[in-house]
Amino acid sequence: MFRTFSHTLKHQTPLYVFVTVLFLMGVVFGALMVNALTLEQQQDLSRYLGDFFTNFNQDSSGTSGLSSFWSIAILNLKWLGLIWLLGLSVIGLPGILILDFLKGVLLGFSVGCLVGQFTWKGLLLALVSIAPHNLVLIPVLLICSVAAVTFSLGIIRSRVLLKGRSSISKPFLNYTGLVLGLSLLILGISSFETWVTPVLIGWVAPMLEQASAAASL
Repeated sequence: MFRTFSHTLKHQTPLYVFVTVLFLMGVVFGALMVNALTLEQQQDLSRYLGDFFTNFNQDSSGTSGLSSFWSIAILNLKWLGLIWLLGLSVIGLPGILILDFLKGVLLGFSVGCLVGQFTWKGLLLALVSIAPHNLVLIPVLLICSVAAVTFSLGIIRSRVLLKGRSSISKPFLNYTGLVLGLSLLILGISSFETWVTPVLIGWVAPMLEQASAAASL
């Protein structure tokens, strides 16, 4: 079993490198987008962040934890499910790569906004609010993407090159089983983001609120 896993990983290494580079390109592109914001947009963003931190400090009841968990979990599961669906068809192959790039753009833009508005304090906030759960979430999405691309290429090989002589039932079950396993990880990640991340943000939110108030003057 270990030999089979090692062989599969070695065979898929170029795909992992490709989707990782694509994701990192998205991160860089998203970070550069921050520089394209106008002064008015930057001021609006600063006010929005200031309101967010003010409301965050005032709301410490935590009564909406469960609803927040399901909102976060469903959003992440939808992203994973969309990759799974795109992997079931040949025409969805480019869509998988686009999703990986967009995920990088969103992450890069989020971090870039915080750093652009609050310099090192924004970097500190990114480290406690964005980095922890994404250190697991991003590999999960990239693993799912590689599995989806592999399955999609398998369909092409089976239906086009081999003219349907190879069964795809076993690859489909393996592919779907992997996605279901990754879904359980998504639930764990969502739990961390719901109940642990707010505690981490609470440590640095007062500093960010002060910095936002000073920037808006």
